Amino acid sequence: MPTAHKSLTDIISGIEIQASSGDCRVIVRGMSMDSRLVQAGDLYACVPGFQVDGHDFAASAVASGAVALVVERFLPLDVPQVKVSNVRQVMGTLAAIVYSHPSEQLELVGVTGTNGKTTITYLIEKIGIKQGKKVGLIGTLGSRINGRDIPGDRTTPEAIEVQRLLGDMVAEGVSLAVMEVSSHALDLGRVAGCEFDTGIFTNLTQDHLDYHKTMEDYLSAKALLFANLKGSKPLNKISILNGDDPAFGELSRASAAPVVSYGINNAVDYRAENVDVTPEGVQFQVRFRENVQDIWFSTPGFFSVYNALAAFAWGVERGYLPSAVAEALAEIPGVPGRFESVRQGQPFQVIVDYAHTPDGLENVVRTARDFTAGRLLTVFGCGGDRDRTKRPLMGKVASQGSDFLFVTSDNPRTEDPDQIIEEILTGVSGEDYVTLRDRREAIWRACHLANPGDTILIAGKGHETYQIFGTQVHPFDDREVAREALRGLGYAQLDS
Repeated sequence: MPTAHKSLTDIISGIEIQASSGDCRVIVRGMSMDSRLVQAGDLYACVPGFQVDGHDFAASAVASGAVALVVERFLPLDVPQVKVSNVRQVMGTLAAIVYSHPSEQLELVGVTGTNGKTTITYLIEKIGIKQGKKVGLIGTLGSRINGRDIPGDRTTPEAIEVQRLLGDMVAEGVSLAVMEVSSHALDLGRVAGCEFDTGIFTNLTQDHLDYHKTMEDYLSAKALLFANLKGSKPLNKISILNGDDPAFGELSRASAAPVVSYGINNAVDYRAENVDVTPEGVQFQVRFRENVQDIWFSTPGFFSVYNALAAFAWGVERGYLPSAVAEALAEIPGVPGRFESVRQGQPFQVIVDYAHTPDGLENVVRTARDFTAGRLLTVFGCGGDRDRTKRPLMGKVASQGSDFLFVTSDNPRTEDPDQIIEEILTGVSGEDYVTLRDRREAIWRACHLANPGDTILIAGKGHETYQIFGTQVHPFDDREVAREALRGLGYAQLDS
């Protein structure tokens, strides 16, 4: 972990403060917003959260060794305090200073959009490794530094953790970092203090309207990544945008950097042609700059074409040989929980996918349908305490594309699972479905119902290894539950 040795005076010189108290010459060695994780010498950020207020835990932070506080109101504690109008909005800038501006010391790629972020970050990581680079990754599946996995629980960590991770990467000789950048992260300032060299946009479909309220606000949050592509680093900034997405025009106008486009249907800089989608993956040709390159990527679906195109465009724009980029893409075995096959020697397909939006679910249902000789049996639910308006939409696309549905729980959180299921059913047409609030039972029932040639699609959780009821987190992995069900049916032979 990088260790800071900076005075509070120097640290706060990069932000606008309202007032300060105490001796700001105190030396800061790190930073935290969680009183339980405070280390001796930390600057503690008192963040008013959605459920708890960091000011209430400041005394505990000081007792654990915090030497100074960033506050929105002064507290009766005998340590230096810096008062600002919004702690969350300055936290990233402060953390960047504390950890010596790590994003300025490596190449940083940010990937944003509703779907595809995780896959594209994995592809870019692989391309960078193929070029002999030490690579860092931050995203939904956790973080990775030069091959070393670091657990994580959100798409983009809080601002302090982002800067600390980037600082660790610099300390370990990483030269390329790629990060999933969520709309929440952009709106809440989690990537403040990051200087990105490349911004990549995947697509924009309905999600997170519980937070953003409107699609316009959702898009505006995404646009911040591209509007902020500026800085003093020598590497040329670029925006790599999906030219087939309706948001392309607005994001192009918002971009502070030159725009590179990719797609299948429109006139773009990197265009996929002769696309062949098979159960094993996608094969196509990319036409760019009067050149053509053959591409193979082992995850099926038209959405995989877009993901591979975005990563390919980034690699070529950064000066790598197109053939070397294509080789890297061909070597990717797949991304955990993204159209991932579960094989126990059974005569039908079992696919687990993270699809949790109407568009994402429609994409994977269509892909599974295309290579299924028999019936498509879909198991899915919707998360609680999240955008309720997408529930009937997901019910609609699932019922229209599947032969039979098992409508079940996802992560109900503090909502009633049966109520969530009822809202999904308002979009379901026909009578070829059952409702089972127990997700394990739904997966088992689907496996028992499947015949040779059928496909079971288990959607919504993908890589997740837990299920949330109320505020309690319980172990649960769709892939493992499916394997248990298949073993229960006598299928015990792993496919080679």
